[in-house]
Amino acid sequence: MERVDGIYRNAPDADLFLDKTKSGYVGGLLEMANERLYPFWGSLTEALVTGQPQNEVRHGGDVFDTIYRDDQDLRRILQAMTGVSLGIAKAISEKFPWDAYESFIDIGAAQGAVPVQIAKDHSHLRGGGFDLPAVRPAFEEYIASHGLQDRLRFYPGNFFEDPCPSADVLVMGHILHDWNHDQKLQLLAKCYSALPVGGSLIVYDAMIDNERKENAFGLLMSLNSKRVASTVLTAVS
Repeated sequence: MERVDGIYRNAPDADLFLDKTKSGYVGGLLEMANERLYPFWGSLTEALVTGQPQNEVRHGGDVFDTIYRDDQDLRRILQAMTGVSLGIAKAISEKFPWDAYESFIDIGAAQGAVPVQIAKDHSHLRGGGFDLPAVRPAFEEYIASHGLQDRLRFYPGNFFEDPCPSADVLVMGHILHDWNHDQKLQLLAKCYSALPVGGSLIVYDAMIDNERKENAFGLLMSLNSKRVASTVLTAVS
């Protein structure tokens, strides 16, 4: 907050990131962390001692099952992923040579923040997002709110069970960190099979250095996603 002549107002960063009416709003991430992640961090000691997850898996449940079964929880997660992805979406849109391509699909698209940002900046592109069928309503609402339903569509599927949809460019963000080495290779192979000759795959995720000494942020996010919370939440480093 800033105070001028006794009147409070949002500082520039709060105005951009914490105002629900602004396109840069990332508050969904904070809301999800408060309601879902914080309780699991109360079992951090047990997680460190046992090396076991402290979320639904602890009692034989499935994290994604739990999230995708409840529409309110699912939408909270999707909004959180939008908050996490907005910055990198703008960077990808600005720095990747999109003029050389005609189509793209975001694998694990959530609400569609990445496809929307790219499509808004490059009017010649058509594409969409690939995600589980339960995500479709939230995706289509988000796309429609930006007036892009004529250029972006939803592709339903499970990336372990179904082939990836084909496009000139595939984007995979905040996905690989959730899975083991063999599963990572399986997902990358599926993307490779879906790309035409000359196509491209863009991957962004939280990276951990091999010595596990340099990137404390990446290590904390790994702890969050693999041991304490085991959610789809991560961040770019």
